[in-house]
Amino acid sequence: MSGTGREVRTGPSAADREIVIDRIIDAPPELVFEAFTEVRHLSQWWGPEGFTTTTRSFEFREGAVWDFVMHGPDGTDYPEWITWTEIVPPERITLLHGESGDDPNSFESFLTFAPDGAATRIVMRTVFPTRELRDQAVEKYGAIEGGRQTLAGLAAYVTGTGRKQGIH
Repeated sequence: MSGTGREVRTGPSAADREIVIDRIIDAPPELVFEAFTEVRHLSQWWGPEGFTTTTRSFEFREGAVWDFVMHGPDGTDYPEWITWTEIVPPERITLLHGESGDDPNSFESFLTFAPDGAATRIVMRTVFPTRELRDQAVEKYGAIEGGRQTLAGLAAYVTGTGRKQGIH
């Protein structure tokens, strides 16, 4: 059981409900991890290309919440709610992500930060409650490409190579 009271299955039973995206980022794990710890960082890189965020509340500790709105490039607003369920600096973050704190369709994401020479290999493993919800996220919301764009934004931010530079 995770800290959310929801069973998280690992191994083959979860494979049809998960999305796994990874990226090598040319920065040490401590710096990549730090980009998650403060809203002033997250607001610079979180989300797919063309999206922005407005934070209603934010606290980075186990059991705390990031309540925010993602604004799509077409003007659509998406209410978002993240509860940080496990934080192990600078190795791992586990979070529950939905539209609200009581969203029955919320999903769990497991982020790991591992040294890869002088760089960091970040793996984002997202597990949905059902295969249908995973498929909907992929087909309707472009979750795989959105995840890749989000990690690309993170990489550009921490290395100072993107439009939004500045963790240093």
